[in-house]
Formats: sequence, structure tokens, C-alpha cells
Amino acid sequence: MGEERMGDCWSYTKDQFDNLEKHTQWGIEFVERYTKFVKERSEIETNYAKQIRNLSKKYQPKKNSREEEENKYTFCRAFLTNLNELNDYAGQHEVIAENLTSQIISELARYLQDLKTERKSHFHDGRKAQQNIESSWKQLETCKRRFERDCKEADRAQQYFEKMDADINVTKADVEKARQQAQMRHQMAADSKSDYSSYLQKFNQEQNEHYYTVIPSIFQKIQDMEERRIERIGVCMKTFAEVDRQVLPIVGKCLDGMTKAAEAIEPSNDSKQVVESFKSGFEPPGDVEFEDYGQPMKRTVSDTSLSNSKEGKEKPGGKSKGKLWPFIKNKNKLSLKLGSGPEDFSNLPPEQRRKKLQGKIDELSKEIQKETDQRDALTKMKDVYIKNPQMGDPTSVDPRLTEIGQNIEKLQFEVQKFESWLAEVEGRMPSKSDTQRRQSGLYETQNSTSVGNSCAQDRESPDGSYTEEQNSESQVKANNNPVPTSTTSEFDDEFDDEEVLPTIGTCKAIYPFEGHNEGTIPVTEGELLYVIEEDKGDGWTRVRRNEDEEGYVPTSYIEVYLETNAKGAMTYI
Repeated sequence: MGEERMGDCWSYTKDQFDNLEKHTQWGIEFVERYTKFVKERSEIETNYAKQIRNLSKKYQPKKNSREEEENKYTFCRAFLTNLNELNDYAGQHEVIAENLTSQIISELARYLQDLKTERKSHFHDGRKAQQNIESSWKQLETCKRRFERDCKEADRAQQYFEKMDADINVTKADVEKARQQAQMRHQMAADSKSDYSSYLQKFNQEQNEHYYTVIPSIFQKIQDMEERRIERIGVCMKTFAEVDRQVLPIVGKCLDGMTKAAEAIEPSNDSKQVVESFKSGFEPPGDVEFEDYGQPMKRTVSDTSLSNSKEGKEKPGGKSKGKLWPFIKNKNKLSLKLGSGPEDFSNLPPEQRRKKLQGKIDELSKEIQKETDQRDALTKMKDVYIKNPQMGDPTSVDPRLTEIGQNIEKLQFEVQKFESWLAEVEGRMPSKSDTQRRQSGLYETQNSTSVGNSCAQDRESPDGSYTEEQNSESQVKANNNPVPTSTTSEFDDEFDDEEVLPTIGTCKAIYPFEGHNEGTIPVTEGELLYVIEEDKGDGWTRVRRNEDEEGYVPTSYIEVYLETNAKGAMTYI
């Protein structure tokens, strides 16, 4: 009965360890599954942020002349603000992905390693305790069987001695021998009994300690481990929500920025900008005079000539058609789109011409300022070279200074030319008082001779350009400067007018770059190039291979050397 009870206890304990082992393994798998869930969520946030950034970058205005024009309108500025805020919004999703990785994924990965090690240790202790109690039980069984065997041997020896002692035919020596053998067996049985008794007591103590101390302690450690695992999962789930909650204030600011940008749109201001952009500056046409063909014509001596009669007939028609010329589609406007307009913009209406000339003057002034700043910098560099010859040769800067001086003189000449044209346009533009006088009808009292002269003049626009009725000969006479012709597009003109940048350093290509996109330049690994514009934070650096070949390359593909001597080394720029 004792052996059966003992076997049942051992079987029950072993089953409990098996159940706990399966449960704890399932708990570890749950932690791994939750870690994978958070990792996939982090990847979703990263991909979402990347797509939002690409979307914002895709719709950012291009860096060209039209960008400045679009910035005049409030709805364009509002859209640009929305794109910038959307870019910041994408950054917050990147923050979510980073926090999920650092605060949950990395922590759970380390915790899983510790959890597996701790679990392995606890079940190893449980199996070892179980093996110890089973080993003690086997030793107890061995002592018990040995005691049983010795007792049986002692009984048989005692019976044999009694039999020999009762037999009268047996010698005294045989009886004595049988008696000694019986005594020896009894002594062995007594020793076995003593060993069995002491080991039984020891086994009972070990068994009591096993079931009341060792096994409960191991079970308690496993329970504590499981509770810590569950608690850690709860903390991670709370962190999962807090990571989103932490970025909500900044996300709210991004959305508030979008709302404020939308509220800042002013339709009336935008419409005024359109009016200002396309305002021509022409005077409204005067009243058309009534010509009575029913009355006989009174001819004077000057009217007898055939040429004068023809001019008198043609001029009234020319007047009416000339007065309406601002409302007729001008064929010369096509030349603007093809980049073949005159240099003084004489083919534009007065107000538009004035704006173009003023913009050209501002552009030239900026170029002069750039050249002046560069000249000042080179002058300071030359002074440094003079004071410290070991830093560079002062004469290496002279060719560049001479070239910059020539560029400044050319630019100043261009400014004077455009300023003279601007003064001419502003002098020809009608004042408000002239417009009011024309509208009040004061011009109706002019005689026929002045009308005829004005008709010839009215064929000319207020800024000196002619209507579509003028012939090629008069157009050549009206423009003293030759009209540049070109078949390039506005996009090409924009790059042709761009300032040639100086060399500010050198670079070496550490990776090959094919440069298929427009504006880029292909490079080969190990190729040396000149740097003409540093990376402005967009990841691209502008380089030059020779005088005619330049473009952008990825900054990460090159090693840049912005040396002081390299700035004045290239004199062909």
C-alpha cells in the first residue's frame, strides 16, 4: 500500500510539472506573438510616415520663377503651409515607430531571454528534486529488502541449529558450528534492521522536506515568474497607448496650423493680386465720333490732292481701330512664350512692361550684390595670404578679382540700360488727371487736323510698341535695339540666365551615380569634381566636371573637401 501511494504521489507531482511547463511555454509564445504584433504596428507607422513625407514632397512647389508668382496668393501659401504641417505630422508617426521599438520591442526581446533562462532554471530544480526523492526511495527499498533477506537467513540458521542440537547422532563440533552460524545470522539481521530503521527515518525527513518545502518553493517561483510576465504584458499594453497619447499635442498643433492656414485665405486679396498682375495701364478708348456722309464734303485747296484725300479716309478708320487695340488679341504675345520677346519688353502693355523692367533691375541688383560680396571675400582672403604666405599665394586670387570686376561693370551697364527704359515707360504712362479729362469729354473739341494726327499716333501703344496692323518696316524703326530670337522654352531660358557659380571646393565620388533624372550629372567611382554649391539639407550637392557640364549628385555618394585654397584655384569660372 505504501509503495502504491508513493507511486501515485510521484506521478501526480510529475503531471503537475508537465502542466506548468506547457502553460509557461504558452506564456512565452504569447509574449513573442505580442512582440511581433507591436513590431508590425511599428512598421506600419514607418511606412505611413514615409508615404506622407513623399506625398508632401511631391506637391511641394518647384524652385522656379513661377514659385514666387504663386506665393502672392493666400490659397497657395495656405496649401504650402498644409504640406509643411503634413510633413511634421509624418514626423510624429516616425516618433511613434521609434518609441514602440525602443520602449516595447527592445525591452520585450531582452525580457524574453531572461524569462526563458529563469523558466529553464526552475524546471531544472524541480526535476532534480524529483530525482533526489526517487533515488532516496530506491535506497530505502534496497535496505528494506536486505533486512528482509537477513531475517530469513537468520530464521533458517536458527532452525538448522535447533535441528542439529536435537539430533543425538551429530557430533558436538557440528552443533557448535551450527550455533555460531545462527548467532552470526541473527547479528547480520540486527545490523540490517538498524540500517533500515535509520535510513527510513532519513527518507521520511527528505520526503517531508520535498513535499512541504522544496516543491512548494519551486511552484511559488514559477507562479511569481508567471505573474511578472503577465504584469510586463500589461505595462507594455499601457505603453502602447501612451506612445500614441504623447504625440497627440503635437499632432493637434499640426492640425491647428492647417486650420489657421485655411482661415487665412483671403479671396478678395487674391483677386486683387490677379488684377494687379494683369493690369495693362492702357487708357480707355474715347467716344467714337459721328461721321455724316449725307452732307456734301467741303473741299479745301489742300484736299484736292489724291494723297491727302486717301489719308483723310484712312485716318478715321485707323483711329477707331487703333483705339480698340488693347482689346484685340496681340499676335506678338506668342513671342513671349517662345522666349523671342524684345529685351526691353516693348511688346507688353505699359504696366506689365514696367513690372518686368523693375523685376529685371532687381534681379541685376542682386547679382551685383553677390559679385560684390564675393569680391570682398576674395579681397579679405588675399589680405590673409599676404599676411600669412604659408596659407596660399596672394597672386592666385588676382585673376578672379579682375573677372569679378568686369562682371560688375557689365551688370551695372545692364542696370543703367534697363533703368533708362523704365524711366521712358514711367514718363509715357498716363496720369490719373489725364484719364479723367479724357473721360469728361474735353477731347471732343479738337479739330479735324489734330484728330488726323492723333489717329496716326494712336496706332502706336503708349509705351512705343505697335499693334498688329503695323508692318515690319515700322517695327524695325520703332526698336533701336535688335530683338533677340530664340526657340528655347521658358524653362531653358530660366537656366540660361542663371548665374555661373564659383568653385568652393572639390569632391571625390565614392560610389558610381548614373544621373538619369533631369538636373543631375552622372559620375564614376573615384572621379574628381569641383563643388559649386553645398548641400542645403535636401541631400544633393551641385558639382561641375568642366565649364559646360554641371549638375546635382547625392551628397552621400561623394566626399567633399571645402579647402581654402580650392576657392581661388579655379579661374575659368
